Amino acid sequence: MAYMFVRIQRLLLLCSCRYNRSSDQSTLLEDRVVTISRAQGTLTFPANFMLVAAANPCPCGYYGDPVKECTCSLGTVLRYQKRISGPLLDRIDIHIEVPRVDYEKLAGDRLGESSAKIRERVEKARERQRRRFGGTGLQCNGDMGPSEVRQHCGIDATGRSLLKAAMQQMQLSARAFHRILKLARTIADLAECEQIETPHLAEAIQYRPRRMV
Repeated sequence: MAYMFVRIQRLLLLCSCRYNRSSDQSTLLEDRVVTISRAQGTLTFPANFMLVAAANPCPCGYYGDPVKECTCSLGTVLRYQKRISGPLLDRIDIHIEVPRVDYEKLAGDRLGESSAKIRERVEKARERQRRRFGGTGLQCNGDMGPSEVRQHCGIDATGRSLLKAAMQQMQLSARAFHRILKLARTIADLAECEQIETPHLAEAIQYRPRRMV
């Protein structure tokens, strides 16, 4: 029965994203509920999910590629990138550009961190967050509101200066301010640090979205 419920919930989520504007999808990420309105009535369902998405930088896929030349005009690239609204991008915490992988890296023998080790670090970080929010109804850093951010995401003078400069230079929103702090708190948890340090904050800032044009 639980499995069927998950399948139904995902189906409703897909229907909502298909027929609503991107601005409605952005509130879906924040409210964590999906509302279906029809002539017979309105129903609201839980939709607490993790969004993982991928996109090309342009229609041909080669804008900014150091090897193959992009065939799209600048106007085409701009229109393509603006198909995803700013409010939706602002609600995505981590944006990573994935460049072309060199042959040497593909053919090399060097191994990265194993999945087992990564899982161990993540489980330790989640346990730290469960202890932090015990008895509050919150489960992880992403559930924090502004009051919890002020309580658990304190930064020193150097961090405040860095965040202030980023807010001004990148013209970040109030939502981005809180999301950066929550992400920095998670990065610190993964590093098993009690306090958010400047490198944790700097890493969180670099994950904010940037237009490629």
